[in-house]
Amino acid sequence: MTIRVLLADDQALLRGTFRMLFDAADDMETVGEASNGREAVELAHAQHPDVLLMDIRMPEMDGLAATRLIGESEDLAGVKVLILTTFEDDEYVAEALRAGASGFLGKGARPEELLEAVRTVAAGEALLGPSAARALITRFLTQPEACPAAMHQRLECLTPRERDVLGLVALGLSNEEIADRLFISPLTAKTHVNRAMTKLAARDRAQLVVIAYQSGLVSPAMEPSRSATSA
Repeated sequence: MTIRVLLADDQALLRGTFRMLFDAADDMETVGEASNGREAVELAHAQHPDVLLMDIRMPEMDGLAATRLIGESEDLAGVKVLILTTFEDDEYVAEALRAGASGFLGKGARPEELLEAVRTVAAGEALLGPSAARALITRFLTQPEACPAAMHQRLECLTPRERDVLGLVALGLSNEEIADRLFISPLTAKTHVNRAMTKLAARDRAQLVVIAYQSGLVSPAMEPSRSATSA
């Protein structure tokens, strides 16, 4: 299946570079380019891409506001947003994850890393690495919510095993690592993850991470992740 990618960046040269990269891949095609967040939202409605590669700092409407609008639109439920950022944007990245982004990647990533990131997000998984970025996410997503009790109450629909799995997802473990930790098969781990996503109405693993931290299920004092959440 060909992955349809929409580009949103205010730098025309960068968009052109990305277009050549994606169009050269056997499993991808570029379906449009936006120079600001407002155009990105409009093109998302028109093209319904699989992945929207979104810059944060753009004129008229920034990537954070655009991501929020896309996340709130039922018509765009199938559009996955991958944020491109620099370390200076880390607080905005956490806000983008809350708004519904499926992950982020630094602009200094190698071409093959960007291609793999798009494939990961298109598959409905989260891309929250590398490890330095995980630390930034932990820092900002653990800020208390206005009603933490209500957030914690959301977890009552999960079985004890699903809570265990959710906690390990939030620590950055892949399905294979979760399986090793809990002495279950990778398929069973994946099933528990999918059930938790369904019960918590999470679009993908990135939103599971947000829920786990904001509900207090995990905290920065817990064991750090051993890998990016990308499985």
